[in-house]
Amino acid sequence: MKSVRLFGLAIGVSLALSTAAYAEDLTIAVAGPMTGGYAAFGRQLKNGAEMAIADLNAAGGVLGKKLLLDVEDDACDPKQARSVAEKIAGAKIPFVAGHYCSSSSIPASEAYADGNVLEITPASTAVKFTDRGLWNVARVCGRDDQQGKVAGDFIAKNYKGKNIAILNDKSTYGKGLADETKKALNAAGIKEKMFESYNQGDKDFTAIVSRLKRDNIDLVYVGGYHPEAGLLVRQMRDQGLKTVLMSGDALADKEFASITGPAGEGTLFTFGPDPRKKPTAKAIVEKFKANKIDPEGYTLYTYAAIQVWSQAAAKAGTTDPKKVMDTIKRGSWDTVIGKIDYDSKGDIKQIDYVVYKWDANGGYAEISPKGS
Repeated sequence: MKSVRLFGLAIGVSLALSTAAYAEDLTIAVAGPMTGGYAAFGRQLKNGAEMAIADLNAAGGVLGKKLLLDVEDDACDPKQARSVAEKIAGAKIPFVAGHYCSSSSIPASEAYADGNVLEITPASTAVKFTDRGLWNVARVCGRDDQQGKVAGDFIAKNYKGKNIAILNDKSTYGKGLADETKKALNAAGIKEKMFESYNQGDKDFTAIVSRLKRDNIDLVYVGGYHPEAGLLVRQMRDQGLKTVLMSGDALADKEFASITGPAGEGTLFTFGPDPRKKPTAKAIVEKFKANKIDPEGYTLYTYAAIQVWSQAAAKAGTTDPKKVMDTIKRGSWDTVIGKIDYDSKGDIKQIDYVVYKWDANGGYAEISPKGS
């Protein structure tokens, strides 16, 4: 595990400050895969958190205190995530923006609940994260049952009468998303021809490609992450297979295109409407671009998670996690990704997944509901 890295984002703050000086500041955390196969998304979370804290500090901080950022690496490993959570709780950090992988957020949230830490995930979509009824969890993204329905309905409308396959990587996120997509597809009267799994980290998809070819699969839905999905696309094209690949929000990073090259053209995925194009994000996006950072994927979602927490702490007049969470669920919050309201479980009430398509130049854009 990477050691704790404290970033003093206020001018004149350094890591050499005394313990007494630190007591005048307030540390919050961001946790995600800073290393490993999904580090591209860890960078998104870190970039969003650093910008949010810089902006808050420039405006006077939270409750009169400057913010410091503790960046923790869970490598999307459940055991490492639990250790990170226990470390954050032990340091009495009141709030964490994280984690990215649902398989990390779920075990971490239990340690946070025991250790009195409020957790808002920018990216974990597994229904179990909020369905367990923990007091300390919320998210600024949607859920797999919402995302899966959008995917299933899209496939049903645009691939009626075609051969459909559904794959998953056995992870909490991947299996959950594949199951929800299958449920929506079946409810629309379409039965998939193939439902199989693979392992995270797999690089050789020869057997799966052979079966896709044998069963004349027109579209394969993948519940999983971009490294494996990207390799599957390349290997399908290498074998002359024109099968369309569709997946979820884990494809919302340009690293997918760096894996596939031009072969990724036509790949579909679900994600919220591009937050970079929202009027509420215009000024912040310009700041990121001035720093040569593309705030794609979950960058702005992380910024928004910190906005929700900071606004609620200011309204509550305290950083006490339970009081802040109670305030979050009773309020309405203006964020870089738009207005956010919560239900009693910590899920957002605004749901707006859409379908995107990758082009041959390594970019993606939202497409119409009919796929045109």
